[in-house]
Amino acid sequence: MNAGDRLPPLEIPVTRTLIVAGAIASRDYQDVHHDPELARQKGSPDIFMNILTTNGLVGRYVTDHFGPRAELRRVAIRLGAPNHPGDTMVLTGTVEEVDGDMVTVRVVGANGIGKHVTGTVTVTVRVPA
Repeated sequence: MNAGDRLPPLEIPVTRTLIVAGAIASRDYQDVHHDPELARQKGSPDIFMNILTTNGLVGRYVTDHFGPRAELRRVAIRLGAPNHPGDTMVLTGTVEEVDGDMVTVRVVGANGIGKHVTGTVTVTVRVPA
């Protein structure tokens, strides 16, 4: 792998179940992640994905690409356009730096209204002995 290499895109259907399950799994009980009516009362057109679910999906995208010998070292993300049910988030990545067994990937997750997430993921990719 070299700086500039691109990871294949990953399409993630943003379902109501994914949003709610991610919020429950991360113990984020904010109503905007499970109650459409309360989300609308707070100015959102529907429920939306929480940052912890996004963080997990971004980490998974990179570790799945590099395989079982990849270990997450750092995930640094910033949220933008919300992920609402019925949309699709497409994750793309570009290798930014390779330093020995450490690899840093710049990741972008876009949906129908813009960039949902941007950031970097650093992994250690262990070479088999």
